[in-house]
Amino acid sequence: MTRFICIQCGTQFAETAAPPPSCPICEDERQCVRWSGQEWTTCEELRARHRNVFNEEGGPVGIGIEPDFAIGQRALAIPAGSGAILWDCISLVTEEAVERIRRMGGLKAIAISHPHFYSAMGEWSEAFDGVPVYLHKNDRSWVMNRHQAIRFWSGEALEIASGFTLIRTGGHFEGSTVLHHAGGAEGRGDLFVGDSISVLQDRRHVSFMRSYPNAIPLNRAAVERIGAAVAPYPFERIFGTSAQRHISQDGKGAMTRSIERYLAAIRD
Repeated sequence: MTRFICIQCGTQFAETAAPPPSCPICEDERQCVRWSGQEWTTCEELRARHRNVFNEEGGPVGIGIEPDFAIGQRALAIPAGSGAILWDCISLVTEEAVERIRRMGGLKAIAISHPHFYSAMGEWSEAFDGVPVYLHKNDRSWVMNRHQAIRFWSGEALEIASGFTLIRTGGHFEGSTVLHHAGGAEGRGDLFVGDSISVLQDRRHVSFMRSYPNAIPLNRAAVERIGAAVAPYPFERIFGTSAQRHISQDGKGAMTRSIERYLAAIRD
């Protein structure tokens, strides 16, 4: 029995004797199936062909995969007192990555923004003695590997460690989530986002999409809801989904300006 991994999105599935017939995450309109068709790999094959790479990102440590794999996402190990929080996830976990995080005190928890980044969350939890993986219950149907470490949470906010709060924004997925760190940026606050809020190339604005590969925008109500969800929380910095794609100052102002710009662009 093998936990097969979708090559297109990087999601690991529950154990089966043969590869699944399809990947529901990639067949959804927010993602896409490879032009060459559905393909699968395994953790063992990934370790033979790829490696973890690390990047210091203003406090958090970025953990990626080289050569690029799946969507190209990276995880962030965020210092949290006597340990770290892993924000979002990737499909490859190596001894080097485990040792790097152990030097930070190990993992306290894993939290993931939305289904496109679920990847090998079970493997990462197992590497750190079964630490909990926090997913919003509204995205339960997108979990392809119902690992025992998963903790489905409900409502609009959940504190998972001192000063670390998950906030449901919705938008990209119904359960899309961001992570707020009250102690980040020397107490001015950090916001870690997924795809409900996306830091743009100019690193001064964010934007909002239902689907990035298929260019489907979000409507006014969804964007206003995202803005309302994060409005009560102060944040100086916004950390995006790829290395160094961050807004390093006036993150709250950037959010406000970006929402205004977006709504003006989609206005009838």
